Amino acid sequence: MANCNKCSEPVIKPLHQGISVPDIEASIAWYQKMFGFKLVSDNFVPQLPARIAFLELGDFSIELFEVEGAASLPEDRRTPNLDIRTHGTKHVAYEVKDLRSLMVDLKTKGAEVAMDVFPMAGDLVSFIRDNTGNLIELIQKPE
Repeated sequence: MANCNKCSEPVIKPLHQGISVPDIEASIAWYQKMFGFKLVSDNFVPQLPARIAFLELGDFSIELFEVEGAASLPEDRRTPNLDIRTHGTKHVAYEVKDLRSLMVDLKTKGAEVAMDVFPMAGDLVSFIRDNTGNLIELIQKPE
């Protein structure tokens, strides 16, 4: 992260990820069920116009947008190896302690697996899709 020359705190830190979804209620329920996110706000913003909900887990938030008439996520954005062929934001990644156990739990809860656990550059990695097809990377770093 970029640092201020006169201070010890980073100039920036991760705050939230914004995701446009077709059904905000379903997405709120999915993120609560799969990861334990808590709903902290749910409002309609007429200037956009969009319904916006914020979910939190620790110091991180997800901002969900529901906009009438929005385009669906293209099929190629649902597959990690194809998604990287389109410029733009690709996925959010979460570090986890025990990826194999988490994947068993997520599969039991009905998560859609895009790529099951595999080694990559010394880490264990997996990709799942949220309820609307957005990619989520899960990474277990070596101890």
